[in-house]
Amino acid sequence: MTTVLVVDDQSLIRQAVADILSSEADLEVVGEAVDGAQAVSLARELRPDVVLMDIRMPVLDGISATAAICADPDLADTRVLILTTFEEDENLIATLRAGASGFIGKGSEPEEIVRAVRAVHAGDALLSPAATRSLITKYVVAADEPTSPRPVPAELALLTERELEVLLLVARGRSNQQIADDLVISPHTSKTHVNRIMTKVAAHDRAQLVILAYESGLLRPGADD
Repeated sequence: MTTVLVVDDQSLIRQAVADILSSEADLEVVGEAVDGAQAVSLARELRPDVVLMDIRMPVLDGISATAAICADPDLADTRVLILTTFEEDENLIATLRAGASGFIGKGSEPEEIVRAVRAVHAGDALLSPAATRSLITKYVVAADEPTSPRPVPAELALLTERELEVLLLVARGRSNQQIADDLVISPHTSKTHVNRIMTKVAAHDRAQLVILAYESGLLRPGADD
C-alpha cells in the first residue's frame, strides 16, 4: 500500500485528488494539508510514501515545504510530487532543486495522476523528462553565456567514467532498464550505479541529477537523445 499526503490550499482540488487516489486499491490518502507548514508537520507525523504538493500556498509555499521534507533524514523514504497549474513555471526548477521527484499538471487525467504517484513511489525516472529539460533550458542554461567556461563541480570529480555515462543517461530521461540496455549491463547494475551516483553527489532524487548534468555543462540543450 502506497500512502499519500495531499497538499493544496484549494479544498475542491484536495478533495478531487484525494477521491481519485482513494479509489485505487493500492493507494491510501493518509492526510490532507492546506499549506506548506501543515504539510511539513503532517509529513513528519504520518511518514507518507508520497507527498502530492502544490507550489503556491499561504503560510509556507510548496518550494520551502519540499526543501524541508527532503532535508529531513527521518523522511528519507518520502518522495514529493509537485501538482501544478503551470507546467512551465520557473518555480518548478526550484522545487526540483529542493528535492522534488517530478511534477504533473492539475489538468492531467485521473489515471495519469495515479500513474505518477506510483512511479514516484517506485523511484522511476522523471515523470516528464522532456518538460524538465525544457524548463532547465529556459530558466537555467539560457542564463549562461555559451562560451563562458564553467568550473567542473567537485561532485563530478568523485564519479568514475562509467558513472558519468550513467549520469548522462539519467539526465536524458532514461529509466534503469533503458540504461541497462544502452550500456549492456543488468538492470540491477544500472540501479546500483544510479544509487551510488546519488550518494556521491548528495542528490535526494533523480531530478537533482538532471539539474546537475545541465548546470555543470555535462549535458547541453540540443544534445542527441
